[in-house]
Amino acid sequence: MRPITRRPWIKTKYINMLSHQVSYRVCYADTDQMGYVYYGNYARFYEIARVETLRNIGISYKVLEEAGIGLPVYENYSKYHAPALYDDLLRIECRLLKMPSVRIEFEYMIYNQSDELLHEGRTTLVFMDLAKRKVVKAPEWLISAILKQSKDD
Repeated sequence: MRPITRRPWIKTKYINMLSHQVSYRVCYADTDQMGYVYYGNYARFYEIARVETLRNIGISYKVLEEAGIGLPVYENYSKYHAPALYDDLLRIECRLLKMPSVRIEFEYMIYNQSDELLHEGRTTLVFMDLAKRKVVKAPEWLISAILKQSKDD
């Protein structure tokens, strides 16, 4: 991953372009018979963090959808370091890796209440015109919101 150089005021992954964190308490429904968080739930944790990261800069999925834009997942990567357990209080950190174009890429780090890194992951989503079912560029108003947040940080 290389830093973006054409806009030097944009902060990249290395200096935290856009990030947000959410807390989540693991409930029974999240776990398997061993009391470990079921592996499929990590993608849901990613979504929770991603949605709240965008909401934090004033962009909701609802607004995107009302504008005719969908964000289907194109790639999903997970790496498990240690299990999250029932009743753990998780801190899910979400970072935008680079400015979006037709794709938007996020990185996630999930920690427990002891600050132990349990899980890391990445997702790539694409901007899709919902009516035409075609990939499109990110809306300018979303880019502007990211730039404004990056300058404010």
